[in-house]
Amino acid sequence: MKTLIAAMQVTLDGRILGPDGEVDWVDSWADGLELLPPVDAFVLGGGMFPEYEQFWAAVLEDPAAASDMLGRGLYQRELSYARAAADTPHLVLSTTLAEVTWPTARIVRDVDDIRTLRQQPGNAVYVVGGPGLVATLLDAHLLDELRLIVHPVLAGGGSSFLDGITERHDLGLVAAEPTATGRVNLTYRLAGSTAAVAEPVQASAGRE
Repeated sequence: MKTLIAAMQVTLDGRILGPDGEVDWVDSWADGLELLPPVDAFVLGGGMFPEYEQFWAAVLEDPAAASDMLGRGLYQRELSYARAAADTPHLVLSTTLAEVTWPTARIVRDVDDIRTLRQQPGNAVYVVGGPGLVATLLDAHLLDELRLIVHPVLAGGGSSFLDGITERHDLGLVAAEPTATGRVNLTYRLAGSTAAVAEPVQASAGRE
């Protein structure tokens, strides 16, 4: 059975967005994948997929445009992420999206499609997000691990991560890795998960 792993970047006070929608504490969105073992698939919610698709496709097809979106040059790990994403199936859970243009992506309408994916043998599945999707998978008891990059920032307001969960979930701490940037990579295992344990991956979040 596959292991479903969500990787999220949060502030110390548990925010994924600041009061004005800012995420300036995030150095690179590629950092989450670097915390994971080899993956067979990516899972996303329909709300975040259009911008995700636009950005990661641009990294390969129009790097200058992707750099403009970031306001800086591309990191090597972002190029690596884009190549992996272009070659790996993406399941987009949405009841509203009509179509996706990325060749590796397909829309699924029901969380049971994710359940079917999880029951297949193979490598881990990267649950990219957004937080509504992660909350849905938690409450459906489909998420096995939660890996967090915790930034040394107190946002003082904004959007809390995992606001949408509707029941209690117990987790066990598997690993805590401080980095030179002051960030801490945390790996939690959901209590009751029967999927194979995925070894935590050490990654220096924040490096170029």
